[in-house]
Amino acid sequence: MIVPMKKVVIVGLDKFQDHNLSKLRDLGVVHIERKAVQSDTLGGLLDKKSDLEKALGILRNFAPKKKDAFVPSVLDAPVDMGAHVQALSEKRKAVQEQIYVDLREISRIEKWGGFDPAGFKSLAENGLSLFLYELPKKVYESLGERQVIVLGRDKVNVYCVAVDGPLEGKQAFQLPEKSLYALQDDVERQKAVVYGIELELSTLFSQSGVIERDIAEISEKIEFETAKIGMEGVADCPAEIAVSYISGFVPTPELGLVKRAASENGWALYMYDPLETETPPTLIKSNPVVSIIKPLFSFLGTVPGYREYDISPSYLLFFSIFFAMIFGDAAYGCVLFAISALAGLAFRKKSGKMPDAAKLFMWLSFCTICWGAINGAWFAIPYEALPPFLQALVLPQFNPSVALESFPGILQKLFKIPAEQPGNTVYWNVQFLCFSIAIVQLVYAHLKNIKKLLPSPVALAQAGWLVMMIGLYFLVLSMLLKVELPGFAAYFIGIGPAVYFIFAEQKGGNPFLNVLKSFSNILPTFLNAVGSFADIISYIRLFAVGLAGTSIAQSFNSMSGVGALTEGGAGAVQFALKLFAAVLILIFGHGLNIIMNALSVIVHGVRLNLLEYAGNHLAIEWSGYSYKPFAVRQKKNI
Repeated sequence: MIVPMKKVVIVGLDKFQDHNLSKLRDLGVVHIERKAVQSDTLGGLLDKKSDLEKALGILRNFAPKKKDAFVPSVLDAPVDMGAHVQALSEKRKAVQEQIYVDLREISRIEKWGGFDPAGFKSLAENGLSLFLYELPKKVYESLGERQVIVLGRDKVNVYCVAVDGPLEGKQAFQLPEKSLYALQDDVERQKAVVYGIELELSTLFSQSGVIERDIAEISEKIEFETAKIGMEGVADCPAEIAVSYISGFVPTPELGLVKRAASENGWALYMYDPLETETPPTLIKSNPVVSIIKPLFSFLGTVPGYREYDISPSYLLFFSIFFAMIFGDAAYGCVLFAISALAGLAFRKKSGKMPDAAKLFMWLSFCTICWGAINGAWFAIPYEALPPFLQALVLPQFNPSVALESFPGILQKLFKIPAEQPGNTVYWNVQFLCFSIAIVQLVYAHLKNIKKLLPSPVALAQAGWLVMMIGLYFLVLSMLLKVELPGFAAYFIGIGPAVYFIFAEQKGGNPFLNVLKSFSNILPTFLNAVGSFADIISYIRLFAVGLAGTSIAQSFNSMSGVGALTEGGAGAVQFALKLFAAVLILIFGHGLNIIMNALSVIVHGVRLNLLEYAGNHLAIEWSGYSYKPFAVRQKKNI
């Protein structure tokens, strides 16, 4: 549920501005309206925070790999940690760049050996200039009688010295500033400097907690300073009675706290329902069961607008179904449940509370176990090879040995199944289930729209669209599953859009002109109707992705050759080797399949909820921002 908000304006004496803001921050329920402000003080705080965040990022790259290698730092005197760490990082970078330059120079001159370039300069000062050349063999052979001294050769070049002047048209080798050995010594010293800096940064990692606390404190100062600068005053008031005010949003249940604080601190308080032009923050309150979906919304970064829907309950319900159908295997569910439970217990041991993310994955894993069990999916082992107690869990509709007539009798009255048996009964049933889930979820979306729009006549437009969706559902079943199209489906597909066009723009004024206005949008409406047809078909991805995962698992089972381990009268050693190879293939194959299924959940399971359901049919744009009250967040040490 999205908690309703009130817009509040708090007015206080300007001379008590700091005191009033402190009390407001202690209250911790007002989401202050953000404004673009700036000041020297605020700029300094932002720069300080930026320096500390950069320093923290640097130190995290030098965290000791092993706990026993951790050496806490001991600072001789207080230092500006942000500037100190960045200075060390910049010095390390500069030294590494110099090492790179020196190594390139070493690579350039090492073929000439360890000569001293100072000797060449000394000879030149005494009238004897020597010129080094690196010449291709053919070029060297074409020199004729020119006087050169060959110092060395390789497969391609000749390294020589010209003693009677430079060679015409040839580029002389540029002498280095230092000898090869001096450069090599420099590189070793520089590597030692880099190692020392990295060691110091590694020891400074122990200060990460202090830096994080400093960042939190500065963030609170920034928030306070931003609020202070954003307060507006009343012009032309004497200093003693000058007032300033600040505006923000408060959850309706918390208004009593604001009223009491206003009374205690002598504030003037004005509050009203947010205007249509205003965008309050979004605060969602859910019961403990539904709240386990919050980590997924945080991961996706999605926040509904204040006037949009909170779809947390329905999102959790349908996402659980999508997750189970995409993973599809009860054994995979058991693996995920074990991992989630162990991780959750480990976090609870540290923090005293099991995180919602662990609860969410445990629930999704449980749903996967249930779905896999009724399908007889256990590591893609054939149904015939399953133990009897696992076969007993399989529903007839998902049992490949049962005919299509096992379709529930109550539904056979509404859905006339094809006379010819499909190639695979289970596949037909799962596809039917996919389309049925689609119509249930999408019809539910339009029911929510109808409830929101009532008593406006526009609600009837949503009812018309809902009727059309039901007709399209039967059309999909007819086209893809050969279910006989009932007579009412064609009427639904025709009547639904007609009702929509009549009532879509009935928001006041001349009703006949409103109908004409609605018909002016016939092309976008037609495209939306086609999109709704595609949305229903889109749910077939649950079947397709689940089938792909099963096929991959079956392929790895076949590759492992588990069924042939005892064939051929193999000896004990050969059997052990085959078994070892089979286990490796199975672990790798099923592990890879689990990872691919997880990616499929993100791509397909999330998409169906965010795009088809929430975006196309609930018109949710996820344009909101989270409620974040002006409050003390950093615990003070007493």
